[in-house]
Amino acid sequence: MEIDEFANYNELLKNILEIIHAARYRAYQSLNKHHILLNFSIGKLIVESQEKNGWGKAVVDTLSKDLNKIVDGVKGYSPQNLWNMRQFYLEYNDKPDLLELALQVPWGQNLLAIHKVKEEEKRKYYLQSTVNLGWSRAVLLNQIKAKAYEHHLGNAKQNNFQQTLPAHLSEQAVEALKSEYNLDFLGITQPVLERELENRLIENVRDLLMELGYGFCFIGNQYRLRLNEKEYFVDLLFYHRILKCLVVVDLKVVEFEPEFAGKMNFYLELLDEQVKQEDDNPTIGIILCPEKDDIEVEYALRTSSKPIGVAEYKLTHELPEQLKGKIPTAGEIKKLLTKYKR
Repeated sequence: MEIDEFANYNELLKNILEIIHAARYRAYQSLNKHHILLNFSIGKLIVESQEKNGWGKAVVDTLSKDLNKIVDGVKGYSPQNLWNMRQFYLEYNDKPDLLELALQVPWGQNLLAIHKVKEEEKRKYYLQSTVNLGWSRAVLLNQIKAKAYEHHLGNAKQNNFQQTLPAHLSEQAVEALKSEYNLDFLGITQPVLERELENRLIENVRDLLMELGYGFCFIGNQYRLRLNEKEYFVDLLFYHRILKCLVVVDLKVVEFEPEFAGKMNFYLELLDEQVKQEDDNPTIGIILCPEKDDIEVEYALRTSSKPIGVAEYKLTHELPEQLKGKIPTAGEIKKLLTKYKR
């Protein structure tokens, strides 16, 4: 065949792969829903039988032994898992809305939600986030420990996604952005320079990806961009599998300043022109700062034509006494940089 006969081959391959992946995902969702419904039904039968016959705990041990013998030696019917099924039924028997969410979540994540989150609205938030963002068990546990729900309530997410992205994409982007990121896994207890903070994050990239959430794939740090004869470097560059776009993270060690948004807007323009693939969605920028003034952020984002979110980060759950109120100013950082270069 002539070479130009393959001109549209990559598009054909891409389209076929997309429908294969979509079909596999639908099959997985269907299988998972049946699995969760099965566990719910088993839990219901155990509860009803105990109430009807006055049986105690011993029946669950007996049931476990017999089920594991008869059902192809499957180990999923351990006494503990049968108790989990019983609890799952009791938790959702009279909560159809929560049950509908739970049916879309894998069993391991469901157990975490039951055992770690007792309040109904809080559990709904974690289940919904797991559905929307595909959180793994490890990521969900990390989000619960980091009190993502409390931050969701207490801090409004600041971004201009609604103005700069299509409606369906802006909603997903808002879900993917947090109002605050917990970086205490870095073990930093004193002021640091931006490059040191970046290096620590690269050294702990697995923990960073868990904190960012499902879908983030790390591309590189100090990613080089060129314009005419000048070079520019973005701190951290990711690709988000769900949003299908590049995501830039700009790290700051001082309180948010309006010019940060202008600089990010410039980076996003370059990335969209030079790096973004034709079928990618617009590149998104996230500015991470230790502190921010919400009004200042709101005004700074109004004039940006590119999708940008601004979030705070915490280096420790409990800031050491000697650091409280001592976020370095821009002037102090300049002094540190001068000292660092010597």
